[in-house]
Amino acid sequence: MIVDDAAVQVISAARPEWIHPFTGLKPVQFRRLVRVVARRGGEAIADGRPGRQWALGLPDRVLLVAAYWRTNLTMRQIGPLFGVSHSAAHRVIDTLGPLLALAPVKRRPMDQVTIVDGTLVPTRDHRLAAQSKNYRYSANLQVAIDANTRLVVALGDPQPGNRNDTIVYRTSGINAKLADRATMADGAYRGNPDVVIAYRKPEDGSALRQWQEDLNAVHRGVRARIEHTLARMKEFKILRDYRRAAHTLTDTAAGIAHLYNIIVTG
Repeated sequence: MIVDDAAVQVISAARPEWIHPFTGLKPVQFRRLVRVVARRGGEAIADGRPGRQWALGLPDRVLLVAAYWRTNLTMRQIGPLFGVSHSAAHRVIDTLGPLLALAPVKRRPMDQVTIVDGTLVPTRDHRLAAQSKNYRYSANLQVAIDANTRLVVALGDPQPGNRNDTIVYRTSGINAKLADRATMADGAYRGNPDVVIAYRKPEDGSALRQWQEDLNAVHRGVRARIEHTLARMKEFKILRDYRRAAHTLTDTAAGIAHLYNIIVTG
């Protein structure tokens, strides 16, 4: 459907059939998310203009943000779908996006095992991005999940994409968030004594012992869970081509992690 008049709203949270295609959430999960945003003050935020209230209700604004992350449409595309101007859509995303962010985990089991890995987010704002191994300007985003539940428990601050994981693990601050917990990662995190990586072949070229090979196989099987998580997070296409200002990537990634956790928990 092509709509030229921005006053006509095509997509609405009042129609449950639109929710899953544009957010990945079931309607009941979406309603729960809206309640969370409301508790965080989503209802109280005005449009940013004196005396001007939002043209969209809170559920529609939450749907707009999630749909934008999911589809990575431009502002001029996403605005008319919700019957608002592209500038209004921009203000909705700027003001409401941070309220969707994953809340910091206050209490974690002492025996919790986490898995950490980095993913490159192509970023057009070169103030943060750097040319990386994919030959694009990217940011390195560190993500940690619970090895059992596969829920995201921590994110690092995005760093330039030309920095390797072992350095970004420390400079992004995710190491502090995972302190005192067993953490698994791939060989790129070599040099961080608090991270468990697979056994490497001796420098003399001799083969690993059988028990080391067996442990490496277990390590690979468990660590693959973070790869699956990153792939599912990147179903939100904004993480495949980030066009917004670099300083907003932290909130966007935290919001997507929150949505991913809701989807996983069912």
